[in-house]
Amino acid sequence: QAEFITGGVELSVDSAREEVLANTPDLPVRVENCIGNTDSNFYENKSNLLKGVTSMKDRKLGKFSDGSYAVMFYDNPRKTYYYSQSGDLLYTEIKTDTKYPYKAFKYRSDGSLVNRSLKVSPTETFIFSVSGKLIAHWVGEKCLDENGNVIMTRKIYE
Repeated sequence: QAEFITGGVELSVDSAREEVLANTPDLPVRVENCIGNTDSNFYENKSNLLKGVTSMKDRKLGKFSDGSYAVMFYDNPRKTYYYSQSGDLLYTEIKTDTKYPYKAFKYRSDGSLVNRSLKVSPTETFIFSVSGKLIAHWVGEKCLDENGNVIMTRKIYE
């Protein structure tokens, strides 16, 4: 019997896993990253996040409870850069599309795959390890582990 996790859409973990494991895109050995592996807009981004500003002229920001943050540039919406709280590049995420549902693949700057996700809606995402183990399920502002425990939060600004 399939285990179900519900949120904005009801999917079984198994069906989400099957979908995200199918057809991982081939990528170059190194994933494009920002100059020097640091956020060139660090001070501006952090200042705006502290004020709750996430939409800027050329980019959108996301903030996580562990102090890390994400940057997506409007001119390349299929890529998202994830930075530590001090502005060091942690990961680059490549999306297969920008319309929900879509898959996304997160890579380290050396090109190694970190995880795969199925983005069901703007507020719901299943995240799996490279081997297909459920790592997390984002539902709204809460990130849940496989047992339904909150492991991280985020602030969603409309």
